[in-house]
Amino acid sequence: MMKKTVTAQYPDVQPELPPRTRGVIGLFEENCTVCMLCARECPDWCIYIDSHKETVPPAAPGGRERSRNVLDRFAIDFSLCMYCGICIEVCPFDALFWSPEFEYAETDIHELTHERDKLREWMWTVPEPPALDPKAEEPKEIAAARKAAEKAAEKAAAEKAAAEAAAQVGLEAQEEQQ
Repeated sequence: MMKKTVTAQYPDVQPELPPRTRGVIGLFEENCTVCMLCARECPDWCIYIDSHKETVPPAAPGGRERSRNVLDRFAIDFSLCMYCGICIEVCPFDALFWSPEFEYAETDIHELTHERDKLREWMWTVPEPPALDPKAEEPKEIAAARKAAEKAAEKAAAEKAAAEAAAQVGLEAQEEQQ
């Protein structure tokens, strides 16, 4: 009451948004498995998903083929969305995130249905999550990814050493023949 009022010069000066601002929903398409949980749980039914199944060859010889869903269309109708965040909360694969973008007004209501390309663009405006507590346990996902990377590096090093040994044996055999 005792402070002087200040008019925000919005179009010329961008407002400072709180760190957890809910603007639009960004899609990290690589994590989407087309499980449809977000579309089923949405109270407004504003998420549209289309997909098809593809057959994946076996990972190992003698294995069986598997099928997986491939995302064809992921769209959100922001003229219907009430920004409740249920879709983001129920996504088990972290494919949906809040972006602080809020300037996406359109002159035609039909243009408020944004397809996956636009949702993917907004993904890169999502702020980094807050830093973990330094004394906290490492998340199991990161630990598993690190172990897999270490195994792959060890395997690559072993293959490289085997290839070098085979090359050395081949050179020695050529020298003996001469």
